[in-house]
Amino acid sequence: MSTYQVKSPVLFLVFNRPDTTLRVFNEISKAKPSKLYIAADGPRPGRIDDDRLCKETIEIISKIDWECEVKTLFRKENLGCKEAISSAIQWFFDQEEEGIILEDDCLPANSFFHYCDTLLEKYRFDTRIRHIAGSNLQLGKKWGEASVYYANQTHVWGWASWRRVWKDYDKDLKKYEENEVSLQLAKIFSDPFVVDSWTHIFKDVKAGKIDTWDYQLAFTNYFNNSLSVNPNVNMISNIGFREDATHTVNSDNPYANIPLEEISEITYPKYVLPEKMADYAMFNRDFNLEERWKRHNLLRRQFKRWLKKKFKTAH
Repeated sequence: MSTYQVKSPVLFLVFNRPDTTLRVFNEISKAKPSKLYIAADGPRPGRIDDDRLCKETIEIISKIDWECEVKTLFRKENLGCKEAISSAIQWFFDQEEEGIILEDDCLPANSFFHYCDTLLEKYRFDTRIRHIAGSNLQLGKKWGEASVYYANQTHVWGWASWRRVWKDYDKDLKKYEENEVSLQLAKIFSDPFVVDSWTHIFKDVKAGKIDTWDYQLAFTNYFNNSLSVNPNVNMISNIGFREDATHTVNSDNPYANIPLEEISEITYPKYVLPEKMADYAMFNRDFNLEERWKRHNLLRRQFKRWLKKKFKTAH
């Protein structure tokens, strides 16, 4: 596919990494969005380098050399990941019905922009679909013959969505109760360890122990029985796995710097149903499910042997 000019508005979320920001900006500049929103969090107090790095990052927008309506939201003070990103996305969807969101470490393939444009239009009024993901974390495994598949999980390394979805976003998960969540998650996931893992994440997010915004979007989508569209190849490479990252600090992570691939033609599955095993494959890695099941089964066998021994002793 030749270089594609994107039709949808783009929100670019940046902070203090001018090097990754420039790489992502260069790919955005090839797509030449006619509307570009740029939001930047402010420097952290007590971090000497932040003032310089934040300024260098913001200066990159001076490189815009195509006809483009630019809107900016530059914070003077640091709000942190949760508040800065969620409020920036709210700002974006206050002004746009739909659009594409990229962070400063999410390097897109060029066809990502065509993919988002196409799917935003195709599913604009289809409330089964709430999320369009650009990343593929299946590490080479493909699901079906189509170029996309559906899943329950929400991936936010390069994504697109609609105002109709974001209006349900609940930053503090106020509308959901802790004592109800496990039961509701069990309606989505059959593995009790997956349910347990997400329940703990929910509790930590609601308690403010995790400074993030994306888990909340995942829960909102889970609890609205929604589907995400995912590419069967990876169109976003996360180039931010390093020590200065907020969350992705391990450069050896299998999801770091996954090579980019392009989709030249978008084809769709016959059935609009979630590939449950695609989500499970990722959860198996992230939540260490196989090891947990091994320990569980070992303890269960040991308990059965103990019961059998006690029963024999009693008789």
